[in-house]
Amino acid sequence: MVEMDVEVARDIATLDLDLLQLPEVSPMALKQNPAIAEHLYFQWLSLPETLKLVKSLLDDARAGLPLNAPGSSGSANAAAINSLPSMFPAGSAPPLSPRSTSGSPRIMKRGAGPGPSPFGSPLKVVSEPVREVIPQFYFKNGRPPSFELKEQCLSRINRHFYGHLDGLQVQEFKSVTKEICKLPSFFSSVIFRKIDADCIGIVTRDAFVDYWINSNMITMDIATQIFTILKQPDHEYLTQEDFKPVLRELLASHSGLEFLQSTPEFQERYAETVIYRIFYYMNRSGNGRLTLRELKRGNLIAAMQHADEEEDINKVLRYFSYEHFYVIYCKFWELDTDHDFLINKENLIRYGNHALTYRIVDRIFSQVPRKFTSKVEGKMGYEDFVYFILSEEDKSSEPSLEYWFKCIDLDGNGILTPNEMQFFYEEQLHRMECMAQEPVLFEDILCQMIDMIGPENESYLTLRDLKGCKLSGNVFNILFNLNKFMAFETRDPFLIRQEREDPTLTEWDRFAHREYIRLSMEEDGEDVSNGSGDVWDESLEAPF
Repeated sequence: MVEMDVEVARDIATLDLDLLQLPEVSPMALKQNPAIAEHLYFQWLSLPETLKLVKSLLDDARAGLPLNAPGSSGSANAAAINSLPSMFPAGSAPPLSPRSTSGSPRIMKRGAGPGPSPFGSPLKVVSEPVREVIPQFYFKNGRPPSFELKEQCLSRINRHFYGHLDGLQVQEFKSVTKEICKLPSFFSSVIFRKIDADCIGIVTRDAFVDYWINSNMITMDIATQIFTILKQPDHEYLTQEDFKPVLRELLASHSGLEFLQSTPEFQERYAETVIYRIFYYMNRSGNGRLTLRELKRGNLIAAMQHADEEEDINKVLRYFSYEHFYVIYCKFWELDTDHDFLINKENLIRYGNHALTYRIVDRIFSQVPRKFTSKVEGKMGYEDFVYFILSEEDKSSEPSLEYWFKCIDLDGNGILTPNEMQFFYEEQLHRMECMAQEPVLFEDILCQMIDMIGPENESYLTLRDLKGCKLSGNVFNILFNLNKFMAFETRDPFLIRQEREDPTLTEWDRFAHREYIRLSMEEDGEDVSNGSGDVWDESLEAPF
């Protein structure tokens, strides 16, 4: 090891400091810190003559020639290196005098400009680094299908179009939609019209291949496929109008809705109700523009698939149940006494046997929770009523919590203070006194609500607090729905047992089931007493 250090020091003595452009060091520093010698060695490797020597040695090694190491032979490369003037004369060297960097323009500070790295490998100059090939991960029009997927799909397409050289008509296209596209069958006419842009009434094999395979529809997930099929070309969202063609085909083809064929006006009402329910639950921004993200986060696609497979449409509780539509429409018709398809404050006060307070009805008609779609001032339209009844009868859902939270939040600051809650409860307290019921003081009610919700801050309630508690809907019943407040206080054991037996049913599902039974019994009773079920206007008679 000592002989190696001496040899390295001897080589260092042959180098020119100015040529190497290194900070000056003393011999004592070299002996105490061998890393400096290594640093000088790397600088020596970076010299042009050294690079030529290394290259020639590599070339000789590749050619199988014997290697001529410098120092053991009088090669020109070694002579050129040894011809460098000695840094130190023989014997002890005098100390170097300090020189400033600015005094010698040939000495540069490290990092002052580009230059060979003292730690870089000289072989990088000779050989190019191997570049890793990153596969393409973004495709403007979607990822193209793999060869295997494309061939499998083409095989199925050929079987379906076999014997139809001219193409398929719309009534023959349903099997293609269901078996090749794997979409609900009531999407067939929408897809057909997408492909048959010229409205010739025929979709050829090549046209379908171009739409489904060449445009990469086959590689999309089902939510993206449905979104792409339904939306308008210049939109990046779905509107209520985009769903109407699908609902029309469902009404025309589903066996559970055949009885509506003779009442087209109720077909239209059913379709509207389904669409309103879809946007109530899915379009959380409330702007009437359903995005792809909202579509993916909801349960609409599963409900569509269920509706396509289930013969009894009333078993599809999400969105499509006819019984649910029947309840909503009949409730609206009961309140709309003049049958102008509009509801005012006085009409809504009668809802649920006068269950709501005047103050909460005023807040609804101030359009704080949701702007009315009705163009008549002071009147609520059918769509507005659908949003109201879904919120009123299932206060456990997030859309309902948001709806009523906006009503109670008088100053719109995002929190419910005791003063705001007391403002609505005062009318409840007055109604209890008028009904000779034992009143419950607000202070006691407030403690009960705080214990029930368990908010982060006990001085107020936030929407986040309410969404984190399964019993939060009872807070709103306490504040403005006397009937449900008393039912909560008495804890109906029948309802509790019903909830335990089928926890998958929502409050809305249970309410709609009870009301449908009640309404159907009333309808049957009127048939018996009057000999006719014509209790509606003939043009708006609700079928049962």
